[in-house]
Parts: sequence; structure tokens; C-alpha cells
Amino acid sequence: MDVLEKKGFFYLGKKVNPQDGKLTDQPLLFDAKDLTTHAVCVGMTGSGKTGLGITILEEAALNKIPAIIIDPKGDLGNLLLTFPSLSAEEFIPWIDQAEAEKNGTSIEAYAESVANTWKQGLAKWGENGERIQKFKNSADVVIYTPASKAGIPLSILSSFMAPSKEMMVDTGAIRDRILSITSSLLGLLGINADPIKSREHILISNIIQQAWEKGEDLDLASLIQQIQKPRFPKVGVLDIDTFYPAKDRLNLSVSLNNLLASPGFQAWMEGDTLDIDHLLHSASGKTKLAIISIAHLSDSERMFFVTLLLNEILTWMRRQSGTSNLRALMYMDEIFGYFPPTAMPPSKTPMLTLLKQARAYGLGIILATQNPVDLDYKGLANCGTWFIGKLQTERDKMRVLEGLSTASNGDIKTNELDRMLTLIGNRTFIMRSIHQKDPLLFQTRWSLSYLRGPLTLNQIEKLKEDSDEPEEHTIQSIKPKKIYAAKITRPTLPEGVTEYFLTVDKAEKSIHYHPKIFGLAKLHFVDAKNQIDSWQDICLVTSLNGSNHEIQWEEGENDIQIKKRFEDMPATDCSYDELPGELMQRKKYDVYQKNLASFLYQNQTLLLYKTTNPSMISKEGEKEDDFRARVISVQNEKRDRLIAELKEKYAAKIALLTDKARRAEDKMTTQKKTMVVSSWRSNYFVCNCGFRGISWKESD
Repeated sequence: MDVLEKKGFFYLGKKVNPQDGKLTDQPLLFDAKDLTTHAVCVGMTGSGKTGLGITILEEAALNKIPAIIIDPKGDLGNLLLTFPSLSAEEFIPWIDQAEAEKNGTSIEAYAESVANTWKQGLAKWGENGERIQKFKNSADVVIYTPASKAGIPLSILSSFMAPSKEMMVDTGAIRDRILSITSSLLGLLGINADPIKSREHILISNIIQQAWEKGEDLDLASLIQQIQKPRFPKVGVLDIDTFYPAKDRLNLSVSLNNLLASPGFQAWMEGDTLDIDHLLHSASGKTKLAIISIAHLSDSERMFFVTLLLNEILTWMRRQSGTSNLRALMYMDEIFGYFPPTAMPPSKTPMLTLLKQARAYGLGIILATQNPVDLDYKGLANCGTWFIGKLQTERDKMRVLEGLSTASNGDIKTNELDRMLTLIGNRTFIMRSIHQKDPLLFQTRWSLSYLRGPLTLNQIEKLKEDSDEPEEHTIQSIKPKKIYAAKITRPTLPEGVTEYFLTVDKAEKSIHYHPKIFGLAKLHFVDAKNQIDSWQDICLVTSLNGSNHEIQWEEGENDIQIKKRFEDMPATDCSYDELPGELMQRKKYDVYQKNLASFLYQNQTLLLYKTTNPSMISKEGEKEDDFRARVISVQNEKRDRLIAELKEKYAAKIALLTDKARRAEDKMTTQKKTMVVSSWRSNYFVCNCGFRGISWKESD
């Protein structure tokens, strides 16, 4: 046991003599660091390929190495079936009744037989219940079920979030991620899109790229809206409507909306966020084996999710520091269809990138398949270790040998491998590694987990319900870090309806938008008799009223200045009221427009003031007091003008009369002087002298 528990090494089994095919006592201890150069396992059904994969994952957990496990068939959920006591009672719930009946025994008796078989099998390979318990204590084994609540659901919303600024610098990586996300999304719609020729692919890729360049997160709802109303006027040198007419864009958005609105797809929006750190370690930092079961999904849904997951792993990987040690594993049990030799499914680009770059970050990739013909062996040239199990046909054998020769650049003895292939039986594999000079033959050890076959969703759910272990060791203990539930995002308006957002304080943490309707109009008031020709701008802002959501224009507020507060884009991190269905119908807006025109014609007036003497009409918008002041001013001017005219008319007569009056006045003054002198000469005066002065007194 001390030898088997050597730190940094995986106990995979025992070596087999390549000469006679007999099992030896020499254990195969695989250096964990060798998995940084990745591995591929090929073998037909029943060859023990799944058992080898489970053995590798058990050893990873015992060495505190976390793993993300993609399980397309449901076999790897067996990692949860670990029974340290090796008692029949532990096995009974997982015994196949049909298998017991086939052996002509009861479930209880068959469970006892299976428990003994497992106990003896472990002992033969130097293992026991204590090692099972150590495995259980070393890591949390968790089953995630995207689009299902049988295990822990996973939300895909985070996959559309904008990468960090540091990530955006790597334009090649961002381009590949956008390409694969777009291809997988269109695959859900049944569109096999060519990234170069497909209008759908080019449009969605541009929408995602422009949003990410601005640091904006996307979700399917906002993507649907931007398909209808792209934020860019051109694609290449063509305007958007020439490149992809609005009617065709509407059809694409409807298809995506149908997908989003389907009851089954809502499950994709809820659950634990697709966070790679959280998948690799629990909240307390404990190692995790995160089994992502996708057996219940359709082929297109599997491709969609696997592509998103691989891109998330790539994003996580590029945030890590470099290391030569094995930091984590990514295991995929069946890569048939995900990594073909010629076709380019959405999953192939991120998978190939991982195989080329993951080594530098200590991430080991292990791929397994039972279909050796459908593999891109040029891509698998990045795999340093090959596990070759029993193959079904001669064609499979030749294809694997050809692939090994390609991967090793011809530096391999195919004759020796061909001879070793004849010695392969169940649970026996050839290991060809770049870290060892010669290939070796080995048989896998007895797994610590009970290999009962694929788990159904009901059985996965039963694991949660029946578990009575401490919470930290059960799948119930892994609580989602963040729940992404479907939320009301920016509503999608019909084509041709203009949308604006009122300016808000961007410093506010929580911004919520409420829908309002605004109608713009120009009114022309004409009255030739009174020489009136006036234009008036109207901007009525109102809300939908009542349960029937009718628009009452008479309750609207005329605020012409509100246009200065309009913005084309909403604030980030905002929420919206749900838009009534009436506002989602293009024809409704034609009705609203007619109602607005009728309301304005009947109710909108131009207020003017008029006087008869003088005959005056006020100006548009002129207040009554201002008009009165202007009328008084005009009257005063008229008065002053009339006075001036009268003065001018009688100026000569006034001057003549004035001159005549002056001459007459002069003559009268002269006559008065003559009379005074004559009177003085004819009178006598007596002078009386006194002490103080002289006074004159006229004599009688």
C-alpha cells in the first residue's frame, strides 16, 4: 500500500508481460506530470475504457488534483458509487433487478455476491475499504446536469459575458471564442453555418464582438434585439439592410426567440454559474471532481454546451500562471463527433487550442473514444500518452496505428505495436508515451467505485435524496455561488419603431427603465386674412393607461426640451419593466399615430390676442401683458406722431401771430415810459432833512 500511495503518481494497474501476455506483480505507477502533455484512450465497448478513465480520476482525487469531467453517456457518475464498508446493504439500491433475475437470484443475494466480488477484486490489487474512504475524503464528487434539476443545474448566461480587458488583448483567442459560440448557437437552430459565407454567422459574430469591445455583457434576449436592430450601420462596405434585409433578420430573431421562449430552454438560464474555479474547488477550497452529465441532452444541445464549456475552460486557463506540474484535468469520455478529422464542428476549435496550449498552464486533457476512425489524428499529435484497448475491426487497428505514426512523426515501431495488439483483452491496454522509450502492456486495477453502468436522471436525483453523509461530502453540499435566473432584459421593439433612453445619473448603482410613449409632431397654423403662418413643434410624452393599455394622448405632457435628454443606448447594469404585448405589434403604432394626429387637430390651439384700434394681433407665444404693453407703445407713438403733424401744419401762423404780439407788446412798453417822464416834470416835492437820512414825500 505504501508503494501504491506514492505522492505524484497514479496507480493504474499492473504491467503485463509483452511476450506471453501474462499479468506480472509489477505495479504501473504513472507520473502525474506526464498528463500535462495530454492523453487519449481508444477502445471498443467492453474493453474497459471507462474503467481506466474512472481509475485515472480516482487517482487524481487521491492526489488532490481537481477535474472537470464531460460525460456524454452517463457512465462517469459511477464515481459517486463508493461504499467503504463494502456491505451488501450499500450495493442493494444500485443493483439491476433484471441482472439479478438473469442470475436466478434475489436482489439481496445478488447484492451480497457483488459486494464479495468487489471486496475480493480490491484485495487482489492491494486495495480495500480504507482506500475507498480516503478517496471520498479527498474530494467532493459532484454531478452537474445542464438544463435539468436532477443534479446541480448549470446556467449558460456567463458564457455570453464580456471577457476582461486583459483577455481582449488576445484578438486571436477572442475571435476563436466568438466563432465557436456563434456556430454552436446556430447549431441549436439547425443552421449549419459557414463562418465565411453565412449571413447569420457574420451578423451574430459582429454583434458579439462589438458588444465585448465595449465591455458589454450579452444574453440571448439582448442578442435577439440587436439582430433586429444592429448597432452598426454597415457590414464590410455594405449597409446592414443590403447585407441582411430587415425582414430576413426578423425571421432569424423569431427563431432565436422561439428557442428562448420554449419551456425546455428556460432550464439553461437557471442554476450554478458556469465558473471553472467553482467547478474545480468547493467554497472551502476542497478538491472537486465535477461530473457534467449531458446524456439527457440532444446532439445539438450537447454540442452547444460542450463548446461553451471548452471556451470557459480556455478563458480560465489563460488567467493562470504557468507551471510544469499538473494543476487540473479535463476528461471527456466520448469525443466522437466533437473532434473529427475533416469537418469543423464548433467544439473543434477550442478543443484544438486546449491541446496546443494547456500544457504550459498545468492543465491535462484526457480524451476517450470507441470510434478511432472519427478522430483528427493530426490534432491528437499534441497528446503525449496513448492508451490503446481492444479494437473491434482491422480497420480500427490500422487507423490507430496510422494515427500513432502521425503523432510521433513516424518515430514508432508499428510492427511491435501490431503484435502487442493481439495480446489485448478486457481491461488490458497498450500505453505509448513520449516520456518512455518503449510501449508497455498493462491491466487496469480494480476501481474503487462500483461500475454499475450509466446513471439515469432519476438515479442521479436519487443520489441527492438518499444521501445521509455529512453535507460537505455530498452533492447537496455544493451550493451555487450565484444563481442566474431569467430576468426581464431590454425589450425588443418592432422594426421601424424608434427607441430612446432618458439620460440618467451613471453613478447610480441601480437603474430601472419604465416604458413611455412619445409622439413628435409639427403643427402649421395658417390664417391668410390675419397674415398668420406659424409652425409649432409638439413632443407629447405619456404612459399606457388602464388594463387595456390604451394611450391617452390628452394626459400627456408637452415637453419639447425632453429631446435634449434622449440617448441612443441605455445605461449598463440596468433593468426594465416588461413591455406590454400591444407595444410589440408594429401595426399598433400606426393606430397610435392616427390617434395623435386626430387629437392634435381637435385640441391643439394657437392662442393670440387682438385689438380693433389699433388693429393688432399678438405674436406666437406672446403673453397678454407683453401684448398690452406693445399696444400702449404703439398708441403712444401714434399720439406723438399726430401732435408733431399738427405743430408742423400751424407753425407759420403761430410764428406770424407771435411776431405781431411781440410788436404790439414793444409799442405798449414805449408808450408807458413817455407817460412816466411827463408826470414827473409837472409835480413839486418837499425835502425834509433828518438825523438818520433823507426821505422824500410827494407834496400834495
